[in-house]
Amino acid sequence: MSGAASLNGAGRRTSVGPVARARTLPADGVFYPLVMLTAVAFVVEIFFVFLRAPVEVRMGIVQKIFYFHVPSAYAMYLGATACFAGSAAYLVRPTDARDALARAGAEAAVAFGAIVLTTGPLWGAKAWGTFWTWDPRLTTALLSVLIYVAYVVLRAFAGDGSAERKFSAALGVLGAANLPIIHFSVQKWGGQHPTVITGKGGGLQHPDMKLALALGFLAFTMLAVLLVWARTRVELARSRLRRAEEDAIDLGLDTRTEA
Repeated sequence: MSGAASLNGAGRRTSVGPVARARTLPADGVFYPLVMLTAVAFVVEIFFVFLRAPVEVRMGIVQKIFYFHVPSAYAMYLGATACFAGSAAYLVRPTDARDALARAGAEAAVAFGAIVLTTGPLWGAKAWGTFWTWDPRLTTALLSVLIYVAYVVLRAFAGDGSAERKFSAALGVLGAANLPIIHFSVQKWGGQHPTVITGKGGGLQHPDMKLALALGFLAFTMLAVLLVWARTRVELARSRLRRAEEDAIDLGLDTRTEA
């Protein structure tokens, strides 16, 4: 019998049909256009960075890393914020959707954090003469990425029980506490890290430089939203599949018991 219900061996109607049919991802009409818009945004961003924005005199071509480094750091903040929102909400009232959002946000934070920690040293090798220095902002950013790496590893290998989810949620809330420290570390503790947007360290003098940076923020914001959305959808589908398997096992046990 097709649909959301069928008759079991005892003649009772039970819900064994594809519950997901009622949730057939109605947002597909928005999701796939967002994929296309994100791809277009990155193409335009690359065009402006390499063909329109002038080469900075002191740093040379290496300065163009800035247009990817700063937006990726912002995107890491977005992923961490999603992880915090999902984790805090899960601790208040556990649901699969909130856990999926937290997990997706943590994975996005790790992905964009890896870009930050790769592009930063490449820029620093030219600006400072070394790939890494224990600058306050660099150190706190590394700490934040490691927290979210720990979250991802915990969820991947520690199981998917209620205790593991709650412990991961607490870790997601803890990781968000470090974000303001990263942001204000330069003002509080100094260090070598420049604040180019506000002017310290040269600033962005040419209008095309500012436009390239703005396009970078737009492209990475769209990519962050896309990744968090996609991973949340995957985790929700996985949770529904797991619940369906558990229901099928319970139904089978009930049927054998009645027989």
